[in-house]
Amino acid sequence: MAYVDGFLLAIPARKLALYRRISTLAGKVWKSHGALEYRECIGEDLAQKGAATFQKRVKAKRGEVVVFSWVVYKSKADRKRVVKKVMADKRLTNMMDPKDMPFDMKRMSYGGFKVLVDL
Repeated sequence: MAYVDGFLLAIPARKLALYRRISTLAGKVWKSHGALEYRECIGEDLAQKGAATFQKRVKAKRGEVVVFSWVVYKSKADRKRVVKKVMADKRLTNMMDPKDMPFDMKRMSYGGFKVLVDL
């Protein structure tokens, strides 16, 4: 069964072009090591009544956009293999200094998810 890593974060709009460059490279690295799918999505229709909003979840500030991302793997075991290779890949390790990230990593939410329904 497929396995999914999910991410939710806020990016200053002025740093979106930089984030796109970083995430485009990250996606290529993830896929080169076996990820089946890599997506980065910008929040567009987030004003929902009666539910906790994505903006609140990431404590988005004025001038920030919400990004929802995911990576799909063949299985949880395959995720472990792929992530190990990704974290050692020089194309990314040079960019992984938290001081240089275009967003506040402390407000990012992420985790691994077992697929419940796959249609």
